Amino acid sequence: MEEILSKAKKLAEQAEVFQLSSKVTPVHFEANLLKQIQSKENISTALRLIKGGKIGFAQANGYIEPEALVEMAVETCPFGMPAKFNFPNPKVYPKIETLDHQIDNVTVEEMVNLGDRIISAIKQHTPEILCEVSATKGTISVNIINSQGGEVSYNKSFFNLSLEGVLIKGEDMLFVGDSYSSCHPVLDFKPLAEEVIKQLELAKRNVIISTKQMPVIFTPNGVASSLLAPLISAFNGKLVFDGASPLKGKFGEQVFDKKFSLQDDATLPYQVASYPSDDEGVSSQRTPLVDNGVVSHFLYDLQTAALANTQSTGNGSRHGGLPTPSPSSLIIGKGDTPFWDMVRDITEGLVVEFLIGAEQGNTLNGDFSGNVLLGYKVEKGEITGRVKDTMVSGNIYQVLKQIEAIGHETRWVEGFLSTPCLYCTGLSVATKMG
Repeated sequence: MEEILSKAKKLAEQAEVFQLSSKVTPVHFEANLLKQIQSKENISTALRLIKGGKIGFAQANGYIEPEALVEMAVETCPFGMPAKFNFPNPKVYPKIETLDHQIDNVTVEEMVNLGDRIISAIKQHTPEILCEVSATKGTISVNIINSQGGEVSYNKSFFNLSLEGVLIKGEDMLFVGDSYSSCHPVLDFKPLAEEVIKQLELAKRNVIISTKQMPVIFTPNGVASSLLAPLISAFNGKLVFDGASPLKGKFGEQVFDKKFSLQDDATLPYQVASYPSDDEGVSSQRTPLVDNGVVSHFLYDLQTAALANTQSTGNGSRHGGLPTPSPSSLIIGKGDTPFWDMVRDITEGLVVEFLIGAEQGNTLNGDFSGNVLLGYKVEKGEITGRVKDTMVSGNIYQVLKQIEAIGHETRWVEGFLSTPCLYCTGLSVATKMG
């Protein structure tokens, strides 16, 4: 990295080298049987330049000659965007715990046994179910140096345990599932198994639901699969600056229900989305996005922050290219209402566990619309069964402006979203049965 930076500094006003190395071991089961075990190691090096006031960029996987990477980056400069920022100076980064060495001690045999035990627990409840299970452990190492003297490096561990199950009866297919992620080993399969068994219990009976406006309760999985994509787009500082987000010009305004609060927090210990610095060497932080319904901030990387005449929030994230503003851990504030109290409050309504296709709506406008992969009908204060061939549609700005209640318990979904249940009024529900 030092050699690449040294050669780049001779040809450009500023330069930055970013290197990511990873080691990942996934164990995968399909149709209740062990399908694949493998271990993968990868290293990627990226060079970003500021030359002639423009940004140049090149990236390579594996080893590459320093001269070749520098030459590739220099060649892109004439076509790059005008640089509005400087790379960060040296600084002291917060100490964020992201590495658990116990990950290295988890053997492949233990991971295989973990998958077997999960499948056994689910099949004991529902013998006919076909399960797809993944247990994945890994470590990553991030190193960043730049021509301003900025330097940061950290290591992170992660472990993910997930299950997707399908129960086929004739032409009827029931999908269930759940997952857990942490920087610690996830070796206790019982919470995951209990959640999936709960889904199977609630979905035992198929029921018919009407086509009309009705109350909808989004479980934590339902929030993630229905409302998250439009929310992420709404608070992306680049989309706000470009005017593509409906929240442009709404800073400091009451846009959401007063019960609704949202924050981005990269400083939480042992969360898979935490880090001491983002992928540009900017210190991690906690950023309030919505405070009691009021829009209080957006997410920025260095370039977008400079364009918007503000400071980076430490959310510059690389997805195989130049950094862009991306969330770390998103946290929706909890309320004070138990889930079953929400259910008892509804005469006729719907509980959404999983929605598919929601991101195909006009997410920039806040619209979402998708098929209910798993959902339950509520009738006279009770869950009566599972709905089929049902769609839900709405707009997050309308939905989150009229929240009936927020759950008093939160849970992590996919390791990057902490959310309670959200009880919303008046969503459009449509079914083939009418």
